[in-house]
Amino acid sequence: MRILVIGSGAREHALLRGLARDPQVRELHIAPGNAGTHDLATAHSLTIADPAAVTALAVSLEVDLVVIGPEIPLVAGAVDALRSAGIPAFGPTAAAAAIEGSKAFAKDVMAAAGVPTGRAVSLAADVPAEAVDRALEEFGAPYVVKDDGLAAGKGVVVTIDRAVAAAHAHDVLAAGHPALVEEYLAGPEVSLFAVCDGSRCVPLIPAQDFKRVGDGDTGPNTGGMGAYAPLPWIADDLVETVQRDVLDPVLAEMGRRGTPFAGLLYAGLVITDEGPKVIEFNCRFGDPETQVVLELLDSPLAQLLYSSAIGELGTAALQWKLGSAVTVVIAAENYPGTPTSGDEITGVTAPAEDAVVLHAGTARDSGGRLVSAGGRVLSATAHGPDLATARAAAYRIAESISLRGSHFRRDIAMAAEQGKVQGTVQGATHTPR
Repeated sequence: MRILVIGSGAREHALLRGLARDPQVRELHIAPGNAGTHDLATAHSLTIADPAAVTALAVSLEVDLVVIGPEIPLVAGAVDALRSAGIPAFGPTAAAAAIEGSKAFAKDVMAAAGVPTGRAVSLAADVPAEAVDRALEEFGAPYVVKDDGLAAGKGVVVTIDRAVAAAHAHDVLAAGHPALVEEYLAGPEVSLFAVCDGSRCVPLIPAQDFKRVGDGDTGPNTGGMGAYAPLPWIADDLVETVQRDVLDPVLAEMGRRGTPFAGLLYAGLVITDEGPKVIEFNCRFGDPETQVVLELLDSPLAQLLYSSAIGELGTAALQWKLGSAVTVVIAAENYPGTPTSGDEITGVTAPAEDAVVLHAGTARDSGGRLVSAGGRVLSATAHGPDLATARAAAYRIAESISLRGSHFRRDIAMAAEQGKVQGTVQGATHTPR
């Protein structure tokens, strides 16, 4: 199988690493890729937001499958263009990708499907200022305000400060975007991926990511500063519950609307006292959870994604490695603000069977040095027989890397390792196992 992966982050590096382990894969291409992905695949320059350009590259390479990593080409209609050219593509059509492209659309789908989620008010860009105040008053603190559109994981503000919430809402509206004010849902968060073919889905193992930049979940939201899987504290029946109450109803509703969802449906969940509730959907593999979920996958990845693309997912259970995986994101100076770039990176070692540095914002300068080229630069990822071992290994990798001004969280998976996370499902509290 000849495969083209679209994207340039650590998620795409993890996808390539997983695809390269599949014996059915004989040739890998990446567009545009980064300094680390070039070791696994032939790189091509590409404007990923241009569906015609994506299709032209896939046609020229005569690929059997295109795997699209980021949300931008999906929302732009890359899958529509590829399918029109007769090329199987892993991902949803533009109409189906609206489940991430518009949070108001996702809420409407959930309401129609009876999916448990928080209450929300959608504010159009031209609403009067007092409408923001009324919405914040309705839900109370903590306040949750979201940019309705794509915001690279940084369009959400959760705060007890009403002035901060109001300011974010007005900023979103002033930019011409709708805003959502939502009910705050209390409880630990879980990310659950499901590979879908339009009518069926195969859930992967749950993971947990860490969205805020600082230890103890402090500071602004980022695209994600680390993740781990599996989750030792969740209920044994969580995946079954979410498939029954969330995934299957959403797939059915999308089908009823004439926009069947194929590709990767990402359910962002909060495990509340009343059971799991959805806080968001994404239409693609999430970063950094992909880094740990795919590190543990022991089934052929290419066949799974291809089966989704052609609408023929089977019913066989996926196989998973024993143990745990942890990833720690190393970010550039000033991230999640405007990051510095062009600084040399040293200490990145060759991948091992149970540890790898996945590249995201990296490049080679004119002298061949590895340099930073983005906000989230690297993901130090390790697999071990248990969470403590995997976590220690991931941090050894992160600490061995030198990048001026870089930073990373020191508490990824710490609470889970210490048995301090509790999840509740359908009213019952589940203590760590």
